[in-house]
Amino acid sequence: MTFDEIPPLRNPWMLAAFEGWNDAADAASGAVAHLVDEWDAEVLTELDPEEYYDFQVNRPVLRRDEDENGVLVWPTPTIYVARPRGAERDVLLLRASEPNYKWRGFCSTILGVASLAGVTDIISLGALLADTPHTRPVPVSGSTNGLSKRSVPGLETTHYAGPVGISSVLIEEATKLGFPAASLWAAVPHYLAEPPCPKATLALLGAVEDALSIPLPQGVLDELSDAWQRGAEEVMEDDEEIAEYVKALESERDTSDLPEASGDAIAREFERYLRRRQSGDDR
Repeated sequence: MTFDEIPPLRNPWMLAAFEGWNDAADAASGAVAHLVDEWDAEVLTELDPEEYYDFQVNRPVLRRDEDENGVLVWPTPTIYVARPRGAERDVLLLRASEPNYKWRGFCSTILGVASLAGVTDIISLGALLADTPHTRPVPVSGSTNGLSKRSVPGLETTHYAGPVGISSVLIEEATKLGFPAASLWAAVPHYLAEPPCPKATLALLGAVEDALSIPLPQGVLDELSDAWQRGAEEVMEDDEEIAEYVKALESERDTSDLPEASGDAIAREFERYLRRRQSGDDR
């Protein structure tokens, strides 16, 4: 891709999510997919999947079109461009399965597009399974790199050490190239691992709003999150062991959360509400 192929953009930022190991309950990729739909994002570029995937692991899928003709869909990394109505900044949205090969080359290509487009902030999203009760707000952890002047209120600093996924590699490579970047991870209750988890998706979007001080459209996610919550309550009512386990998690969580932290969370949610009202999207 050349600079001439990039449309003029307004101070763009990039949001990236990867299906697979980094994406418990599809919470992270669900956030990007949601914004692609809400903003009617257009495809900017697609990467050749032949370069990055083992098709015995990430198999192409046969789907049927309106005329019932078979259409082969390959696991193609796609970068979308969105121009949100009423927003001051445009957005590049990356959605892809975690590659099997050439991770550094993959990241170099993605960041090359970001550089050509004039991207000034990069945020990667992830989700992991954790010992967290579904009855409490979804914890979001993560970090910003040393180049970022932004802080994310309420972000639980991660102390993780161990194997990493492509999200972490992308942020590392972005840092080397001088991009301000942040990595955000939602903790999904491990006993409710079946996707989707709209409550975790909403939590990630809220953290992105806090990081960039911009409103993001909620669409039907609030309703889906409420439905997910009701389903989780039914699971707990039908299983005594899970109910007892959730109570233990609640006690542990409430003990670790300071009262002022809860107040800060309420204040952040109110600030998000005001931003959405000002942007004309208070859904």
